[in-house]
Amino acid sequence: MTTASTSQVRQNYHQDSEAAINRQINLELYASYVYLSMSYYFDRDDVALKNFAKYFLHQSHEEREHAEKLMKLQNQRGGRIFLQDIKKPDYDDWERNFTAIMSGDLTTIMSGD
Repeated sequence: MTTASTSQVRQNYHQDSEAAINRQINLELYASYVYLSMSYYFDRDDVALKNFAKYFLHQSHEEREHAEKLMKLQNQRGGRIFLQDIKKPDYDDWERNFTAIMSGDLTTIMSGD
């Protein structure tokens, strides 16, 4: 593995800003991953809520676009992109949360039980 070379365009770009942008990139990619999981949960044959699936797939793409824009910014400013592993979503089966949303029981969702 090679070390990152010093950028020729970097000027007045603090390392803390670069690190914060990298953290945000990873958060955007995680959000995209969660929305993708939700989309394909709602697309399953036993759930079959196609409009929910379509909505969450759109949200997933939007979050990924945010990450891509931040990566472009990082390159334009002379920063370096350091991606982290994307954490697995906390849920694989979104039924419990979906049921709580549909019943208006936000305390169930917020408690994480």
